[in-house]
Parts: sequence; C-alpha cells; structure tokens
Amino acid sequence: MRLLRRAAVALPPAAAIALVYLVSRAVTTAFLISAAELSGPQSRFGADATLGSLTMGWDAQWYWLIAFSGYPAELPLDAAGHVAQNAWAFMPVYPVITGAVGWVAGGFPVAAPLVSAAAGYLACLVLFALLRRRIGRAAAIWAVAFFSFAGPMAALFQLGYAEALFQLWLLLGLLAVERRRWWWLYLWIPLMAFTRPGVLAFSLMLALYGLWRWSRRRLDELRPREIGHIVANGMLAAVCGFAWPVITGLVTGAPDAYLQTELAWRRSWIGDHGGFVPFEGTVQAAVLWSGIWGVPAVVCLAGLTAIVALVTLLIVADRRVRRLGMPIRLWSGAYLLYLLAVFFPQSSTFRLLVPLSPLWGALALPRSRWWRVGVLLLGMAAQWWWIYAMYALGSTFAQIP
Repeated sequence: MRLLRRAAVALPPAAAIALVYLVSRAVTTAFLISAAELSGPQSRFGADATLGSLTMGWDAQWYWLIAFSGYPAELPLDAAGHVAQNAWAFMPVYPVITGAVGWVAGGFPVAAPLVSAAAGYLACLVLFALLRRRIGRAAAIWAVAFFSFAGPMAALFQLGYAEALFQLWLLLGLLAVERRRWWWLYLWIPLMAFTRPGVLAFSLMLALYGLWRWSRRRLDELRPREIGHIVANGMLAAVCGFAWPVITGLVTGAPDAYLQTELAWRRSWIGDHGGFVPFEGTVQAAVLWSGIWGVPAVVCLAGLTAIVALVTLLIVADRRVRRLGMPIRLWSGAYLLYLLAVFFPQSSTFRLLVPLSPLWGALALPRSRWWRVGVLLLGMAAQWWWIYAMYALGSTFAQIP
C-alpha cells in the first residue's frame, strides 16, 4: 500500500498506473493459477485445469470460434425447434482484433489475454483522465486501483472476454462528453456498439445530457453546433444499437434472429417463456431465484426494488457521486435502466455491472487511508471469491461467469 501511495505522488501518471496495473495482473494471475490447482473432477474445467484453459473458458470459446470461422449463415435449432445458443450473440470487434493479433502473436489463445490486458491498461489511463479533474490525482489513482484489481470482475482484464475492450471505448466516450470533444464520439460509438451490447444506454445518456445542458443554457452556453453534435451522436448510438440485430436478420434470413439468439440463453434458465417483453426478464428472474432460495417471490421483488431505489438515490443525491460529474451520473442511471429493461439477472450479473466502473471514483474520495485500504482488500477478496466459484468450482448453473 505504501508503494501505491508513493507511486501516486512521485511517478508520472502513466507510470504510476502501469505499476498499479502490473501488480493487479500479478494478483489476478495468482488467483487464476490457484483456481486451476483447486479445480476438481466436478468442475467444468476438470482436474487438469490450467491457466490457459481458464483464460479461454466460457465466452472466450465463442470469440475464438468467430475469429476462426465467422458467423453461421443458418441459425442452429435445438431439439424443440427453438433457436439454439450461437455466435450471433457476440459482437465482432473483439474477435476481429484478437484474431489479427493472434496471426502475429501465435494464435487466438495467446492473443486473447494480451488484447484484454492492453485494453484494460488503456482503460485505466482513460479512467484516470476522466476522474482527475473532478476528484484530484491521488483519489483518481486509487479509483484506478479499485478498478484494476479490487472488483469481483477484475479478472476480465486478462480473460478472453470483450469487457475490457468495451470498457475502453465506453470510457473514451464518457471522456469525450466530459470534455465536449464531440467529433471523437463518431468513432467511439460504433466501436462500442460492435464490441458488446450497451450502446443504447449511451444513446439514452446523450439524450438526458442534452436536456440537462438545455436546462442550464443560461449558465453554461449551449451553442447550436453542440446541439447538433449531441443529437447526431445520440441518433448514431441508437442506429448502431439496432444495427447488429438488422445485420443478423439479413444474413440469416430471420428478422428476429438476434433476439431469438439472446433468448436462447434465457431459455436455458426458465424454458420456453414466450418471447421478449421489456423489464419482464427482471421479474422472471426474481421469481426464479425466490424458488431457488426458498423465499416468497414478493420478497425478492421487494429487495430488488429497494436496491434500485437506493442506487438511484445515490446517483441523484450522494455528494461523492455528484462530484464525478453529470456524464458519469447520467450514464450510470441510463445503463441501470437498460439492464432492468433487457437483462435476465443470473450468475453473470456482476459481469454486466462492469460498465458502472466510473463509480469507483466515489469510493476513492474519502481520504482515510484505512477506508481505501479496506475497499481494496474487500475488492480483492471478492475477486478471489468470483474466480474460485466460477472456475475452481464451476459445477452448477449458478456458477457461470
């Protein structure tokens, strides 16, 4: 911890962040190696699991398949005639970049963690730039530390997943909004849209941001050119958000191909549920988990409502969150609303919350060393728990990252 403090004070920001990031990756690597050693016959990775097999587990296999053979022209069907899980659920930017790097570096399994690690470091640099003006250098360095190895999902920075790359585009997009560099958004938005789902929330954020700026136009001049950029980028994000489903339908000949592909994962939890209705997945999941946990469904729904209300209150009223700036606050609210509308809460919930990482800045604000060290240690413990549960154990439907 003293090393982290000295780095925040003495080293240039890029070097200090590199030091923090390298230490975090060493910690995660040690966790993954330990999980491989603890993996037994009941784990999906088996008793002979290795660091490489864990790195290339789960979604990494789909990205590898896309890099190797592309997307299917015909949708696969299960025994009941429903669309089965297939590669169309995964966006192309990460496998294209990783496949290109793998052609030079010696294959996709080598390139996948390299691309994730590089994207993670760059995301740390952007997060620091996004927060520094708002909360100061030292607190921004601590926020980067929390981001890079104090969260349950910090392992994603070296797994064959697209989250680190999406996080990079997202943070660059938020930085562009924060500094009003509107032309950059025309690049970051398409990259975001074709890396992972979530750009529709960015479109909503821009709409809310535009309304906020309009309400303050007498205090903060809003020029016609800015209005044009905000509206154009919001529309671009909306178009890009719906582009992949359209592309999927055109290639496969099934207009609802992408929707049915995504619902295939939900069917593995609750069977044939009749289709997609916004916000219905959240209610279905609450009913499902109430049965698994043995509590009334109304208790799960009430608990979920309380959590949503508390988070909303924090985003709106908490002084530490308010210091992070309006773009981060609006993004956090828009993304949570997006998740509630489209997501089916299950074992991947922690992973789906990674785009809320700018909120680490609020936890970094208290100046107490013990507070910051406590958050760091608690986050590391959470990371070990997630790696152990999902990889060393990985034996039940609730242990899927």
